[in-house]
Amino acid sequence: MKFRVERDVLADAVTWTARTLPTRPPAPVLAGVRIEASADGTVGLSSFDYEVSARSEIPAEVSEPGTILVSGRLLAEISRSLPAKPVDVSVDGSKVTVVCGASRFTLLTMPVEDYPALPVMPEITGTVHGDELTHAVAQVTVAASRDDTLPLLTGVRVEIEGERITMLATDRYRLALREMTWKPNSPEISTVALVRARTLSDVAKSLGGSGEVNVALATGTGVDIIGFEAGGRHTTSLLIDGDYPHVRRLFPDETPIHAVVPTQALIDASKRVSLVAERNTPIRMSFSDGQVVLDAGQGDDAQASEALEAVLVGEDISVAFNPQFLLDGLGALGTDFVRMSFTHPNKPVEFTGQGSLDGEDDRSYRYLLVPIRFAS
Repeated sequence: MKFRVERDVLADAVTWTARTLPTRPPAPVLAGVRIEASADGTVGLSSFDYEVSARSEIPAEVSEPGTILVSGRLLAEISRSLPAKPVDVSVDGSKVTVVCGASRFTLLTMPVEDYPALPVMPEITGTVHGDELTHAVAQVTVAASRDDTLPLLTGVRVEIEGERITMLATDRYRLALREMTWKPNSPEISTVALVRARTLSDVAKSLGGSGEVNVALATGTGVDIIGFEAGGRHTTSLLIDGDYPHVRRLFPDETPIHAVVPTQALIDASKRVSLVAERNTPIRMSFSDGQVVLDAGQGDDAQASEALEAVLVGEDISVAFNPQFLLDGLGALGTDFVRMSFTHPNKPVEFTGQGSLDGEDDRSYRYLLVPIRFAS
């Protein structure tokens, strides 16, 4: 195998393909990136860990077609460090040589015949705009669990009904819901998928800037899989198997009390006040007519408080939150104002965004946060 490729093109492709390689692969070959040079002038790079696969194609001057398997992380580090000149890649026996300007590297190859076959990309189910996908996924995955002992909660439930996609995630302490539209190939489509939050977040970040993203979904076929495709790059992931809890019912039907606060001012104040909040201690928020007072710390420990202007509809109310969970929700809104809707000081609080102080809230994104009980 022998080919020449531009340095930036190679570095981007190898870095993207190798990004999902396992830190402790169950088999040594799974630490590799498979490189296939074709006579038609394309080089394909792929990685697979039996759950997530990644493939990318780049243009190259191919003088000798062939296929090799090399350490993905090492090749990624090497390609990023090369000077801005064309890169020549060639194979001699069990070694691959990478030459760029005065730089020369020799790597051992892995047995490509031991590498597993990549899963087949399902048929395209529909298309979504990349920027909207990136924003929506970031809003939802903030609430997904990081605890691998509860694998169901490390996923995002994706509900598809015609032109509407609804994504939900929860770690039992907060719940995020995001609705968005897309272009399905079949307007009658109705399906549900449970996608790993880490995979979904990675795909949204890496493919979101490529314009339109094709989504491919195959369920009920024995191997449930989701795929994403954009800009010559393809990713597939096995879906999580299991029944996601019925979390929609947690959103309150009615909220007799709500408050509206400038989002950025509340974020800044929460960060300041939380500086004195010891581990696992909350920020308390007391709402009254025209203001909200934030405070943290108690007794002989450091204390902080800050008052902000707020519009309150309903009776006075005080709640307390985990500071990081509060900041996660506020940061995900992306609106000038936040509406916090209450039913009871100890019941979950719903966060929605508003474009103006006296406008209607945007319910396409809803963040539900369980308050922390505190002694009044």
